[in-house]
Amino acid sequence: MTDTVPPATERRTVRVEKVMGTAVSFDVRGEGDHDAAVAEAIAWFHDVDRRFSTYRPDSLVSRLGRDAAVLRDPDLAEVVEVCERMRTSSGGAFDARSPSGFDPSAFVKGWSVDRAGEILRAHGCERWSVNAGGDVLVASDGGRPWRIGVQHPFDRGAFGTVLEADHLAVATSALTERGEHIRDPRTGRAAVGAVSTTVCGPELGLADAIATAAFVLGQDGPAWVAGLDGYECWSVLPDGSVLATAGFPRLVHGVPVRSASAPAAFR
Repeated sequence: MTDTVPPATERRTVRVEKVMGTAVSFDVRGEGDHDAAVAEAIAWFHDVDRRFSTYRPDSLVSRLGRDAAVLRDPDLAEVVEVCERMRTSSGGAFDARSPSGFDPSAFVKGWSVDRAGEILRAHGCERWSVNAGGDVLVASDGGRPWRIGVQHPFDRGAFGTVLEADHLAVATSALTERGEHIRDPRTGRAAVGAVSTTVCGPELGLADAIATAAFVLGQDGPAWVAGLDGYECWSVLPDGSVLATAGFPRLVHGVPVRSASAPAAFR
């Protein structure tokens, strides 16, 4: 969730597009006609879906294992290189490689939002939020900051924390919506060392991939993130205890939300 309370006279351009297997929402504030900017960003997401979908047999990602020429695409080459760096950095907790092929989805979604942000900026948009399936990138002109709510892992009707920022990427990996869907690439089994891990920093692509790896690492995740420049981590473990990097409260304003349904350790 991203939100600010706009003045009654503030102009807003709001769009929701179903693409890449999720809903991508735009909230652009301020004077001017932002329709062209949003339309170009939406076209970009559909292009990413066409080239990077693991469900399309003709996508670049699907052809990667049988046609090395697809690496001539500079975007694919960049994605492959970053995913390999993430695999090495995380000790294999993040790995886009799998027995069924190359799947960079845990990086590409956020990466595509970063590029969409560049499109909005090129059109002169200064205050906006892009939310792709719960992973969020916000920008502000220095006025009212955005509030970014992170789903409470034990109470679907509450937020676990609410971040407040002018410019920030926020990605969460959690069991909340889809159950034990995140696999530990090192073992092939479901990752159950955490129930929710949120990573924030300057770029959503890296925040997305880092959150996936930190979730897999469980209680060791925040310590690993602490060694990464510019990124902070807030992680809830199965017993309800919370671990966070030292810089997380200073990077954004964290507001813990109490809930009677949460374990005592979380409260």
